[in-house]
Amino acid sequence: MTWAETDGTRERILRAAFDLFTVHGYQRTSLRRIAERLGLTKAAILYHFPSKGHLLTALAEPMVGDLERLVDAAETLPPGPARWTLLEGWVDTMLEHRGRLGLLLHDLALVDQGSTYQRLLRIAMRANQILAGPDPSRRDRVRAVQAIAMCSDPVVFLMEVPAPVLRADMLDGVRRLLTDDPHGTDPRSTDPLGADRDGSHRSTDARDVDEEPAVGAVGRRRPGRPRSMGPEQLLVARRMHAAGTHSIDEIAAACGVSRATLYRHLNSPDNNETVSR
Repeated sequence: MTWAETDGTRERILRAAFDLFTVHGYQRTSLRRIAERLGLTKAAILYHFPSKGHLLTALAEPMVGDLERLVDAAETLPPGPARWTLLEGWVDTMLEHRGRLGLLLHDLALVDQGSTYQRLLRIAMRANQILAGPDPSRRDRVRAVQAIAMCSDPVVFLMEVPAPVLRADMLDGVRRLLTDDPHGTDPRSTDPLGADRDGSHRSTDARDVDEEPAVGAVGRRRPGRPRSMGPEQLLVARRMHAAGTHSIDEIAAACGVSRATLYRHLNSPDNNETVSR
């Protein structure tokens, strides 16, 4: 057997394991079931992976490795840039591995108390230290832990939200947490997270999504010019509307805007379609 053949079989096993774990759950998926899916023997699976737990850690490795490299890079930067580089990179890594994230984090905590899980904990601890900054207070440390959760948990619990929309909302939330900005005023003049690395501001910033309250929200909209949808959010909305598989309410919810804001943008002169209420 050549190395290429060995690598190919290993990847086939990992893909089959992930598919079965996703459908049936880790605990209810046996090695025999994985082998049968591939037309292999259980011994052939064990040749590549000594246990089912080894399959799980192998599936987690791309995400864990990306997070580890991100923290390594952030630790070489001054405190301010390190914080925002880490936060943006953490969100992007979570979204990149979105398909398997919920499965991996849940089952790793239950199954793998060994090297991979401990490694993930160490990465999180290092990230917390970067976010808390030098000589942190108790409040700084609490907010650092909260920030990492804000850059992770929504990816698992809001799988239906389009990635560009979710990214903008997650970064907006963590910005407000770390900049003492509960009302969402624009801190981009001093906040590196509000600008791309070339200094230009991102149009997908969640502050630009909407100022109108969601259905059922308490209180009145803050005064000022109504905020607009960013180009990427508008593209997502147009695609969902063109597909004809989502209602206006569903599209508005996915994009994080009100029905009125969605209608205003879809019916704008820049859009070729006119949306009927």
